[in-house]
Amino acid sequence: MLTADQIDTVVGKFYAAVRQDADLAPIFNNHIHDWPEHEIKIASFWRNAILRERSYAGNPMQKHQAAGDVKPDHFPIWLGLFDEVLHAELPPHLADEWSRLAHRIGQGLSYGLAMQAGSPPKF
Repeated sequence: MLTADQIDTVVGKFYAAVRQDADLAPIFNNHIHDWPEHEIKIASFWRNAILRERSYAGNPMQKHQAAGDVKPDHFPIWLGLFDEVLHAELPPHLADEWSRLAHRIGQGLSYGLAMQAGSPPKF
């Protein structure tokens, strides 16, 4: 079972990778002005989703839709980076479990953004 510390580590390393990514960094930098605060919030999201902590109150779909510059094509990049961090930081079975959950969530967000844009989702 994943621990809160493992979640915090993955989130921190993931966002360090995002800040270095040519495609994702500009988008995130448009919206994130306090990286530590953002990482705490996203770690809380994952602890809620994985550990059932009920510490996250937010609406990811609404946030991504309101951003305006997050596109469905960004999710494969996001998920690729996330998978790299998961597999570097966690035992394979835990990385695979979390990856499956992340891909389901990413697919849902991508679908919602595509529908908002009036274009058929690509899967």
